[in-house]
Amino acid sequence: MFIYNVTIKPNWSIHESWVKWMKEQHLNDVMATECFTKYQFTRLLEIEEEEGPTYAIQYYCEAKSLYNLYVEKYAPKLRQDGLDLFGNQFIGFRSLMQIVD
Repeated sequence: MFIYNVTIKPNWSIHESWVKWMKEQHLNDVMATECFTKYQFTRLLEIEEEEGPTYAIQYYCEAKSLYNLYVEKYAPKLRQDGLDLFGNQFIGFRSLMQIVD
């Protein structure tokens, strides 16, 4: 099992509209790709929030090939959707993790 982790820090000026967009649009769009079986949308606590809060979204996939499919076929458009709406008012980074049993 793999976890695709996306950590994003939206500026306070877009925070509420960004969270709304994530819940109502983006998370549904990512899950509609059928590359992931579930997700968790979390907010990091006990960190500096002067410029904005930090969120981590963790998407779970059964095989690395599904992650690769997502990155190659779907991710560019879905990332662009966020840039089109919010411009440079957020920062983020992505990482891929493998669950160790």
